[in-house]
Amino acid sequence: MALNPQIQTVLDGLAATPAPAANTLTVAENRAAGLAFASFAGDVVPVREVRDTTFRNGDHDVPIRIYTPETIPTSSPAPVTVFFHGGGWVFGDLDTQDHFARVVATRSKTIVFSVGYRLAPEHRFPAAVEDTYAALRWVERKASTFGGDSKRIALFGESAGGNLAAVTAQEAKRRGGPAVTFQALAYPATDRFDDSASMYDHAAGPLLTWPWLEWFWGAYLNTPDEGADPRVSPLRAGDLTGLPATFIVTAELDPLRDQGIRYADALREAGVPVTHRPVEGVPHAFLCFTRDVQVSREVLDEIGDAIGAAFA
Repeated sequence: MALNPQIQTVLDGLAATPAPAANTLTVAENRAAGLAFASFAGDVVPVREVRDTTFRNGDHDVPIRIYTPETIPTSSPAPVTVFFHGGGWVFGDLDTQDHFARVVATRSKTIVFSVGYRLAPEHRFPAAVEDTYAALRWVERKASTFGGDSKRIALFGESAGGNLAAVTAQEAKRRGGPAVTFQALAYPATDRFDDSASMYDHAAGPLLTWPWLEWFWGAYLNTPDEGADPRVSPLRAGDLTGLPATFIVTAELDPLRDQGIRYADALREAGVPVTHRPVEGVPHAFLCFTRDVQVSREVLDEIGDAIGAAFA
């Protein structure tokens, strides 16, 4: 299918300023480019309260930003969503995907805890996983302090954050908790060694290319063989039974498309309730373009609605 015309306009605007291939840039240059993507979010969605805090994980602090929606249940604690931003495990922070958290809080009527996990290459695998699982445990302990219900928790992640959400759900199952009710995964990386058709068909992008994906893997992992670890490749976990109900978004023009589909199929075969939302005519990271692209707004709304429905 052809590229969505509104996405094409965005990409044409980006191409108007010539730049080297992303996989040839330094970490600092890629991080600067990632910060620039925040400008495509559009108008700020109002919420009742935004609060910044941290929690201690071992020898370091992990930033947390808490979004309370305008409308939440008054008779009981609100369900909560733990959100992990994208950025290839290398860039992204609490600011770059602020609009994801705001939209999901508003649509789902959950209190959203956005997690500033450690980034590679300064902190390679498994640092991010250790932080995201620790964040889930912290939210379970502290949710009531912020009006949240520690027994009703969803996970949501985009791209590398989708990978971390899938891994964190598996870690919670493996370690005996906390209980996770639902997970929403937007075009997640699920298999480091994926060799499916979409990796070849969309190796040149748009946006995410195979060489850039390899650049991210090289920054994140210590050694190539770590890719077989289920904490890197959740599709390679031996047992997917008992994982939370799942909503998976895949993008048609994304190298990661087929591994997202394969993870949805594997979860379904393991008896997990799965909703797969394929989106035609869009590349990886299309949810970042909510300012200019209607389908980006619609699908992000759908994710929020799916999370809310899980707690209805």
